[in-house]
Amino acid sequence: MGKPTGFKEFCRATTFDFDEFHSKPEEVHLRTQGARCMDCGIPFCMSSTGCPVDNLIPEWNDLVYRGRWREALERLHKTNNFPEFTGRVCPAPCEGACCLGVIDPPVTIKNIECAIVERGFEEGWIMPQPPKHRTGKSVAVIGSGPAGLAAAAQLNKAGHKVTVYERDDRIGGLLMYGIPNMKLDKQIVTRRVDLLRAEGIELVTGAHVGKNVDIQDLRAGADAIVLACGATVPRDLSIPGRKLRGIHFAMEFLAQNTRSLLDSELGDGRYISARGKRVIVVGGGDTGTDCIGTSIRHGCSSMVNFELFPKPPARRAAENPWPEWPRVFRVDYGHEEAAARFGEDPRVYQVMSKEFLGDRRGNVAGIRTVDVAVDYSGGRPEFREIDGSEQDWEADLVLLAMGFLGPEAALAEQLGLETDPRSNFKAAFGKFATNIDGVFAAGDCRRGQSLVVWAIREGRGAARECDRYLMGATSLP
Repeated sequence: MGKPTGFKEFCRATTFDFDEFHSKPEEVHLRTQGARCMDCGIPFCMSSTGCPVDNLIPEWNDLVYRGRWREALERLHKTNNFPEFTGRVCPAPCEGACCLGVIDPPVTIKNIECAIVERGFEEGWIMPQPPKHRTGKSVAVIGSGPAGLAAAAQLNKAGHKVTVYERDDRIGGLLMYGIPNMKLDKQIVTRRVDLLRAEGIELVTGAHVGKNVDIQDLRAGADAIVLACGATVPRDLSIPGRKLRGIHFAMEFLAQNTRSLLDSELGDGRYISARGKRVIVVGGGDTGTDCIGTSIRHGCSSMVNFELFPKPPARRAAENPWPEWPRVFRVDYGHEEAAARFGEDPRVYQVMSKEFLGDRRGNVAGIRTVDVAVDYSGGRPEFREIDGSEQDWEADLVLLAMGFLGPEAALAEQLGLETDPRSNFKAAFGKFATNIDGVFAAGDCRRGQSLVVWAIREGRGAARECDRYLMGATSLP
């Protein structure tokens, strides 16, 4: 694959800038990285620990190295409806499973993926491809995030009439309002949405199914339904002082910022501003990082990020062997920007929040914490508070980024859906069928909070099984 000796001749190199847009790598950089792809025999980048959508990674790495970009794009679109999204926001489990990563930094697969699809748009190779024949069947897709759009795209290819219902004012779900603009520019989302619309998919905004759109009416008017409404119930921090003003869920903060940015470039003031404020973000992960990056762009006066778990090791631990996802210390864009702005990484490890502190006017003024020791001997982590480690931290704005518990309950209640112990819609992976005839579930509402690439995989899978249900057989992958 690629240049036979490329993995020995060339080092890993990535591109990074502080702007709100991804930089465009030089072609020589991409071809060099493609050359580093080894003829490894078993491409673990495509295994169960690698790419969830089974991207044909070695094939398009080789094609990029040889300058055969259009063929690379064809290979990429065989497995991934939206490589321009995953090429920007996916944490790249494929790189964690790359065989070269055993001894050297892995191939920059994510950069190559993004470059292939962008080349496709630039060259005009990516055009609307409406189906040649219609089946006469109709499908309602609830939710326009990556799972919903992937399901809609696949079902439309099969010839069904697809209508996507989105409760927000713009199509895209998590892609539009859950991921900040500097990580995924919304023109990129709109470009793909316009393509799906041109292919014949009907996209309806302001349609909150279960509230202003009756789910039973949808069932009566469609031959099948795909639920892809995400896991949108945030995990709360129920400690004393929670009702103080200035404490917000991360998605409330991020969504308002993006909507105001798109509507008025923040000129309308209809967002939670971090300007001049001492900000504490509770919880790590991608969402916490996005809160850090957004707050810095507002002009916050300080930034601290609480993490409950210990700082990860610099290298793989013995219990985390390749090709598992490497649980190692990483510096994401928000951490790097915070360090550049304030002189140090904002993360503080092994701290547990005990109480929100307020001022006389009912505003948050800080958080009282205690250090914890973590014990893994029982399998699940247990946290022991360390005596005498209490500390008060000043804050004018606290953002809770501790993940999500599951989907909102209204649709399950109205449809009579069975749910799993975590409140997700119950539907077996690979089948995606709920206990209600003709109703399928995909993405975070079925599997719980996960990655965009997993949402795409689930949307494609649900579309395949929905097509089989409607037609008795399916040709969808």
